[in-house]
Amino acid sequence: MSENKKFAERLLQYLNDSPTAFQAVENGAALLKTYGFQELEETESWSLQKGGKYFVVKNRSALVAFIVGAGDLAKEGFRIIGAHTDSPGLKIKPGACSVTPDGYVRVNVEIYGGAILNTWFDRPLAVAGRLLVRESGALHEKLIQIDNPVFLIPNLCIHFHKEINEKNAYNKQTDLLPLMCMKEEDAEKEDYLFRLIQEETGVQKADIVDYELFLYEYQKGIFTGRNQEFISASRIDDLSMVYAGLVALTEAKPVGGCQVLAAFDNEEVGSTTAQGANSGLLRHILNRICKNVGMTDEEYFQAIANSTSVSADLAHAVHPNYSEKHDTETRPVLGGGPVIKYSASQRYATTSLSAAYFMEACKRAGVPCQKFVNRNDVVGGSTIGPALSGLTTIPTVDVGAPILAMHSIRELGAVADMAATELAFRAYYEG
Repeated sequence: MSENKKFAERLLQYLNDSPTAFQAVENGAALLKTYGFQELEETESWSLQKGGKYFVVKNRSALVAFIVGAGDLAKEGFRIIGAHTDSPGLKIKPGACSVTPDGYVRVNVEIYGGAILNTWFDRPLAVAGRLLVRESGALHEKLIQIDNPVFLIPNLCIHFHKEINEKNAYNKQTDLLPLMCMKEEDAEKEDYLFRLIQEETGVQKADIVDYELFLYEYQKGIFTGRNQEFISASRIDDLSMVYAGLVALTEAKPVGGCQVLAAFDNEEVGSTTAQGANSGLLRHILNRICKNVGMTDEEYFQAIANSTSVSADLAHAVHPNYSEKHDTETRPVLGGGPVIKYSASQRYATTSLSAAYFMEACKRAGVPCQKFVNRNDVVGGSTIGPALSGLTTIPTVDVGAPILAMHSIRELGAVADMAATELAFRAYYEG
């Protein structure tokens, strides 16, 4: 088996095991611990050592890991890769269940991020997330993953909606209510979800104070294509970049400066949360690292000025059926390697300087590199890049592996691109 396929198989397992940001961070932390990383608590005093490997978890949905270099941090600075742990989807609302007059039990959801809604229909869905439970008079967090196909959103048959193939807009409030079961005699509507949780996890309804639960596709990710060269899975955006950053950090050779991976939450809804990129989280941790190893304020500012960063999110590959949606000259394709993303309006943070240091990393890694710019008449999405560079003042390049069907319940990427991106990240860390 090729090295690319070995890496892709591990990536696919990470995607399958991480249905929400909570599990993505839990699994990332477990991987870091196997490589000797020590978990730090924000609420406790730190005692960092040169050469030490550490990580911090925020809200159980974001993670910042770092290796303290043995050199002069003020002169060699930080090498940072940032990504995000969240993906578009359906989040269960409080007061979740309703019973229709016809006896159907549905769960009430709200849309998280920019999901392609029609891809959520007619697929078995499971549920995962976080419970806040009261145990022995204290509040505790408990992650759950009920990996059973309990929910499904059935389409309306074409006989009742003959224009479905021409007009396929969905009402976000009424059309996306997943079916859970049929009404059971003497059951109250609020019992259905809590009974499911109790049966699957053993947590009693009376002990649940609140929850953050998301639906996810029950079907696992797979390899596809004539030569199994593609990955078809949920949450490739952006957990593939989180995983590539984790592997790169754990396998990169040490340097004199500080190597950092920041996996933020809530990118899909603007990043303005305590655990998002548009917060003080990373900046505070960088400052705390410097102070902990005995640096002055002046030396901290020197370290920041000598730092670089990478905003790692996915890129839009040219679609074989909609090739006109791309610019005529910058047309990244699956299998062509990681993509540098440019935007004159600064929806991406790339500058010629930041692009250059990533191109050099690709060259050292021996992997190809592509470029992407939106058509002038197409407004593209954004990333954590502008927030990452703006809040830290560190030069940032926006990059990512190219994929198709971005924000679908099931996205499509190339094995070669995922492996090449990890190699480029490793070369960037080793600089």
